[in-house]
Amino acid sequence: MNQEKIDRINALARKSKAEGLSEEEKKEQALLRQEYIANVRANLRGQLNNIDVINPDGSIENLGEKYGNKRRRS
Repeated sequence: MNQEKIDRINALARKSKAEGLSEEEKKEQALLRQEYIANVRANLRGQLNNIDVINPDGSIENLGEKYGNKRRRS
Protein backbone atom coordinates (compact mmCIF):
# COMPACT_ATOMS: atom_id res chain seq x y z
CA MET A 1 0.00 0.00 0.00
CA ASN A 2 1.44 3.33 -0.99
CA GLN A 3 1.69 6.44 1.15
CA GLU A 4 -1.00 8.22 -0.87
CA LYS A 5 -3.60 5.64 0.17
CA ILE A 6 -2.51 5.77 3.80
CA ASP A 7 -2.79 9.57 3.73
CA ARG A 8 -6.30 9.21 2.27
CA ILE A 9 -7.30 6.81 5.08
CA ASN A 10 -6.08 9.36 7.63
CA ALA A 11 -7.84 12.25 5.88
CA LEU A 12 -11.12 10.34 5.85
CA ALA A 13 -10.71 9.47 9.54
CA ARG A 14 -10.15 13.13 10.43
CA LYS A 15 -13.12 14.24 8.34
CA SER A 16 -15.29 11.53 9.90
CA LYS A 17 -14.54 12.84 13.39
CA ALA A 18 -14.93 16.49 12.42
CA GLU A 19 -18.02 16.59 10.23
CA GLY A 20 -19.01 13.10 9.12
CA LEU A 21 -18.68 11.30 5.80
CA SER A 22 -20.97 10.90 2.81
CA GLU A 23 -22.07 7.39 1.86
CA GLU A 24 -19.54 7.35 -0.99
CA GLU A 25 -16.74 8.37 1.37
CA LYS A 26 -17.79 5.70 3.88
CA LYS A 27 -17.55 3.06 1.14
CA GLU A 28 -14.14 4.38 0.06
CA GLN A 29 -12.94 4.33 3.68
CA ALA A 30 -14.12 0.75 4.18
CA LEU A 31 -12.35 -0.43 1.01
CA LEU A 32 -9.13 1.35 1.93
CA ARG A 33 -9.22 -0.10 5.45
CA GLN A 34 -9.78 -3.62 4.07
CA GLU A 35 -6.80 -3.21 1.73
CA TYR A 36 -4.65 -1.86 4.56
CA ILE A 37 -5.55 -4.75 6.89
CA ALA A 38 -4.87 -7.29 4.11
CA ASN A 39 -1.41 -5.76 3.61
CA VAL A 40 -0.63 -5.81 7.34
CA ARG A 41 -1.68 -9.47 7.56
CA ALA A 42 0.39 -10.42 4.51
CA ASN A 43 3.46 -8.67 5.93
CA LEU A 44 3.01 -10.32 9.33
CA ARG A 45 2.49 -13.73 7.72
CA GLY A 46 5.68 -13.24 5.71
CA GLN A 47 7.64 -12.37 8.84
CA LEU A 48 6.25 -15.29 10.82
CA ASN A 49 7.00 -17.71 7.98
CA ASN A 50 10.69 -16.76 8.23
CA ILE A 51 11.10 -17.53 11.93
CA ASP A 52 13.40 -20.40 12.82
CA VAL A 53 13.09 -22.17 16.16
CA ILE A 54 15.95 -24.11 17.72
CA ASN A 55 14.55 -27.23 19.32
CA PRO A 56 15.98 -28.72 22.54
CA ASP A 57 17.75 -31.41 20.48
CA GLY A 58 19.59 -28.69 18.53
CA SER A 59 17.63 -29.07 15.29
CA ILE A 60 16.35 -25.96 13.56
CA GLU A 61 12.73 -25.84 12.50
CA ASN A 62 11.30 -23.19 10.20
CA LEU A 63 7.80 -22.20 11.31
CA GLY A 64 6.81 -21.24 7.78
CA GLU A 65 7.52 -24.75 6.58
CA LYS A 66 5.73 -26.25 9.58
CA TYR A 67 2.64 -24.02 9.75
CA GLY A 68 2.71 -21.61 6.80
CA ASN A 69 1.30 -23.90 4.16
CA LYS A 70 -1.78 -24.97 6.09
CA ARG A 71 -5.10 -23.84 4.73
CA ARG A 72 -6.41 -20.73 6.46
CA ARG A 73 -9.98 -20.51 7.74
CA SER A 74 -12.12 -17.83 6.13
